[in-house]
Amino acid sequence: MKTEQFEVQMDQENTRLDKYLSMIYPDSSRASFQKLIKNGDVLVNGRVQKASYLIHAEDLVSVSIPEAASTAIVPEDIPLDILYEDEDLLIVNKPKGMVVHPSAGHYSGTLVNAVMYHCKDSLSGINGEIRPGIVHRIDKDTTGSLIVCKNDQSHVKIAEQIKEHSVNRIYVGIVCGNLKEDEGTVEGAIGRHPTQRKKMAINEKNGKPAITHFRIQERFSNFTFVRFRLETGRTHQIRVHMASIGHPLLGDELYGGARSGFQQLQGQTLHAETIGFIHPSTGEYMEFSAPLPDYFEKLLKQFRNHL
Repeated sequence: MKTEQFEVQMDQENTRLDKYLSMIYPDSSRASFQKLIKNGDVLVNGRVQKASYLIHAEDLVSVSIPEAASTAIVPEDIPLDILYEDEDLLIVNKPKGMVVHPSAGHYSGTLVNAVMYHCKDSLSGINGEIRPGIVHRIDKDTTGSLIVCKNDQSHVKIAEQIKEHSVNRIYVGIVCGNLKEDEGTVEGAIGRHPTQRKKMAINEKNGKPAITHFRIQERFSNFTFVRFRLETGRTHQIRVHMASIGHPLLGDELYGGARSGFQQLQGQTLHAETIGFIHPSTGEYMEFSAPLPDYFEKLLKQFRNHL
């Protein structure tokens, strides 16, 4: 663990402790320092303070930053559908059924296993833990575009854009039923379901604000092809929001989506089509789109032929 000490200058007075540290270490996120402060790894004049503590001139701030721990995740030679790659990041088109990050029951065959093999040692490792490039996730059975960061600077800058909701994220999906409006917005705070551990739910008391905009693309007899734009990015956001208005995603059994007659489906019919962001090094806006997977195209063709 590396410990450094700084003396607060007059022009830095009355700054929050976590903000002060993010100014001292511009390549690390403010959230990472809030975690260090909470863990007691930041001292002001030898004492633990809260992240909201307002520093004073001549305060001595010591910061102990743990070394990045090695990860037990094993690189695997799994083919990647790469939409774009440079020295800072890559955009991948995640296939259906692939878990993004290893977890209980999914220790191999994940996107991280594949990315670690592809990128070797060029992946972000911040906050005292090797975090192999993953700055955001999509569900196992959701397909589409995903950003992977190759260094800490890129990780921090992309994470900030995600936190500020400035990343342009467009999804497409097929929902059950026929939506009355051609376009609209669903709002409702999302939090963990009170009794079912695997589910999220509309939870105005303990959830985080969530906003989903939608626009109809095509109408079929009992289903609707919809384009979504996320204003926020909560876990299962589109799935929860559409189920809350009585139009769950086709194949999404967790949230009540029909599967009768569609036994070949593997989970929800949802695709992360487009992702747009400011490049962490060039400052230019970049946007990438992942083509619809074959199963999705076949479904649309089936519905169109039926009509």
